[in-house]
Formats: sequence, C-alpha cells, structure tokens
Amino acid sequence: MRKIFFSVACLWALQAGASDLPAPVAQALKGAGIPVAATAVWVREVDAALPRVAVNARAALNPASTMKLVTTFAALDLLGPAYVWKTEAFATGTLSDGVLSGDLHLRGGGDPKLTYDQFERLLRQIRARGIREIRGDLVLDRSAFAINGADPGRFDAQPMRPYNVAPDALLLNFKAVTLQLIPDPAQKTLTVSMEPAPVNLDLINKITLGNGNGHGNGCGDWRERLRADTFSHGLTTRLVLTGVFPQSCGEQRWNIAVQEHPQFVLGVFLQLWAELGGSLTGGVREGAVPADARAIGVLPSPTLGEVVRDINKFSNNVMARQLFLTLGMEAGHRPASAADADAAIRSWLEARGLGMPELVLENGSGLSRRERITAEGLGRLLQAAWRSSVMPELMASLPVTATDGTMKKRLKQNGVAGQAHIKTGSLEGVRSLAGYVLDKGGRRWIVVFFVNHPNAGAAQPAQDALLDWVYERGGA
Repeated sequence: MRKIFFSVACLWALQAGASDLPAPVAQALKGAGIPVAATAVWVREVDAALPRVAVNARAALNPASTMKLVTTFAALDLLGPAYVWKTEAFATGTLSDGVLSGDLHLRGGGDPKLTYDQFERLLRQIRARGIREIRGDLVLDRSAFAINGADPGRFDAQPMRPYNVAPDALLLNFKAVTLQLIPDPAQKTLTVSMEPAPVNLDLINKITLGNGNGHGNGCGDWRERLRADTFSHGLTTRLVLTGVFPQSCGEQRWNIAVQEHPQFVLGVFLQLWAELGGSLTGGVREGAVPADARAIGVLPSPTLGEVVRDINKFSNNVMARQLFLTLGMEAGHRPASAADADAAIRSWLEARGLGMPELVLENGSGLSRRERITAEGLGRLLQAAWRSSVMPELMASLPVTATDGTMKKRLKQNGVAGQAHIKTGSLEGVRSLAGYVLDKGGRRWIVVFFVNHPNAGAAQPAQDALLDWVYERGGA
C-alpha cells in the first residue's frame, strides 16, 4: 500500500512540476518580450508515461513547418520508405524514319523531385526509341492531382518565390529557374544566365552594377534591391530584371518561379528536346493518355526515404505539398485534393490511436496561417514514430544541431551540438521546433516548442535554451 501511495505521489509531483518552464527558458522568453501564454512546450522521455514539461501543451497553435512531421511520418508509415513515383511517356500515331506522326503524352504521377536533369533522362529514353521529329502535340496528363488555381501570392504577396509554387502532378524542377548573377567590375556589367532556359521564356536583363555593398549589410539585402516583372508576349513570357546589384556581392543565385505549369513544361521540353536533336511541330495541351497509346519511357523518382530527407532537412514546402496530395491519391482519389489528403491522414491517426480533433490541415507543409496542432499532439506523434518501424528513416531526415539542414548554424558552441534531431518552423509571428534530444546521460527525449506571437522572431534563444536544458539536465 505504501508503494502504491509513493508511486501516485511521484506521478502527482511530476505532473505538478510539468507546469513550470525551466528557468533559462522562462528568462529568455521574458527578455524577448514573449509571454508564456503565447507558447506551448512539451518534453517527455521517449519511453516515459508522463511529460517532464507540459506548458499550454493542449492549446492548438500554428506549428509552421513542424507540421511536416505529421505529413512525412504518415507517408513513411502508410507508403513505406521504398515508395517511388513514376513519370511516364506515351506515343500515339505511327513512327517512321524518326518521325512520329502523332502526339507525345507525358503523364505525371506527382513526383516531388522531377528535376531538370532527371527530365532530360526521360527525354533521352524517348529519343532512344528512334523518335526525332514529333508531328503532333505535347499532351500533358496532370490528372493525378486536382488543379490548384489559387493565387501563388495569396500567402505573402510573393508569387515568384519558389516556396509558393502550387503542387502539380507534373511538377518539373519545382517550376523554377535559377538565375546566375555574375558581376564584372572591370567592365561594370552584370551577366545573368538562366537554367533551365525554357524556349518560351525571354530573359531581359536591365540590372546595373553598383559600387555599394548592400547598405552596409554585406550582401544580405541584395535581392531586395532587384525587381522581377513578367509580361505576356504571344506564346512567350518576358522576364524583365531591373535594379542595382552591389558588385562586392560576387556571384549569386536567384531562384524564381515565373510561368504556369503547362507553359513551363513545354518550354523546358523544347529546350532539351532541341539539344537532343529533336523537334516538335505542335503545341501543348492537356488530356488523358489514350488507352491505345504506346509506353515509350518511364522515370522513377528517388525513394520516399530520400524525399522525406529533403523535405525535413531543408524544409521544402513544395515537396511536402506534393507528398500531402500523394497520400490522398494513394487512398484511391484521382484527382487527389487537399480534402482527400486530410481525410487520409486523419484516418491513419485514428487507426494508430492518435486522434487529434484539434488538428487543422491545409496543405501539410506548415506554409499556412490556418494549420493548427497542439504541442502534446505533435509530441505523442513523435513518440509513436519512435516506436515505429520507420523510426530510422524519420530520424535521419531531421536536421542535426550544429551539423546540417536548418539547424546547421545553431548551437555550435554547445554540448547539445550533434546530439539532437530537430525540425524547425518559421513564419511571421511563429517560431517552432520539434524532435529528439539525446541527453548527456544517454537518454532520449521528445521536445516540442511553439511560439505564436508578434515577437516570435526573437524566440530562438529561448528555444535553444530548452534544447540545452534537456541535454544538460536530462529533464532532472
């Protein structure tokens, strides 16, 4: 009886202590002007029954990119780490002497990482079939995903930023081009090259080379001094670059999304196909692959395990949104919508005993003002992931403190460097982190920390202090 009483008393003491933030964390929040009420913290040893810290842990807050943990764990668990997407090519009509008197069909399967280089591999397969001239159209089958007609600038009025690119069943190179800015101080000129270089995208460079160094901030603000505008000119898009580029910045890269998906695929196709010695006499249109079309090429994606690593290490929103819709597609819905993906994840959570009535999903990436989850809910999910067969793949996908990904520059001169796998999140007014910490005693802890406040940008010292506290004290 005394043992039972002692155990109950210990549990009560742990629960009572869980309501308090560690002193270093509380002090850092106070210094940042962030009230505890605007935060949620949950810390628990991976195999423990109760949390060591639970502050506002059942308040549904915006998790920013830590929502990717929900999407990626669900995908690994439901589809398996070896899952791959396929982009397929088909031909109709007759082929004679290198001339296809018919159409070339491309069917997208939702590949999140169909890059420019990979797309060239698919076209080489087609060329190896003896096809040189296509006397027909390029027909795109994008029916695996519902077409997202939302304004790409709706989130933050930055429609050309690659992170705002909408998902697409035939997403190519993240629908973005890379501009290489090469200053020549001797000639007082700035050369701009583009890759890929879609045939239907004209680049007009009017940037001048300046003598400054970016208003005293090195090159941190060079992009803010440049402007990109687009104009339609028949079937071609003109990209006009203006502004002043500080010559002391050296070479820089600028990723930018300009065209709509079908136009971008056509332009890149024409560029690569011409480089391979081919030609296309028709245009681009959309349509399903006919039943009698002949398969002439297939390109598998990297495995899901590799894709998840890119999503979490580098917080890739576009890839996360592709994966989100894939869950809806693999649940039997074509074209798959966000609602289908939402239903697939909720069904999976319920089956795992992780029901979260407070969960709000919009696109599964965290690039949202609507998405919500509790710190406790995300912590429970991480605990389930720790006990699952896909734990190694999920763990390996998370940034390691002071080592790589979005945690590469944090906590370098600290004991927790290299000892924590942490997913981070950042939006205006939101800072978050969630993952696993190995303390110096060899115990593993789950840590979740959300901040939703106008001063969230100043929350990093408090969040780093929590990671350090867990590492040093092991929750003691």
